[in-house]
Amino acid sequence: MQEIRFDDIESLTAAVSDEFGEFGAEVEVTQEDVDAFAELTGDHQWIHVDVERATRESPFGGPIVHGFLTLSLLPKVATCPPVKVVGHSVGVNYGADKLRFLSPVPAGSRLHGRARLANAVVKSGGTLVTLEWDIRVVRADRPAVLYGMQILYR
Repeated sequence: MQEIRFDDIESLTAAVSDEFGEFGAEVEVTQEDVDAFAELTGDHQWIHVDVERATRESPFGGPIVHGFLTLSLLPKVATCPPVKVVGHSVGVNYGADKLRFLSPVPAGSRLHGRARLANAVVKSGGTLVTLEWDIRVVRADRPAVLYGMQILYR
């Protein structure tokens, strides 16, 4: 993995790519995981937690994983970013450049993810780096989640 100093904008910008890295580990998301997430968040929408109704009435043929549960599994399913930002005293979650839930994730699916360096800009007090994450059901043609994660390095 390439290491680049947080304040080396030229090198960070040169590392920006449209290509994603390799997929990380595969992680199964069970109905029990979905139910536990519903308990934790209070999101008990039937399409996630009522297996019989979701199987009968959902356009997806069964219960689907909450989008935010899928996103929260990012540390488990993704590889390390293609660039390691070094030389900073702190990296703070600055927010999302974009967040899209593009495909349903059926409960019981296996997920994996990958990343790319999407952008780096000088910001007051540091460098704002955007990593784009692609989380998808294993062997799916399109992402379940695309997430532009922004980190401010100082």
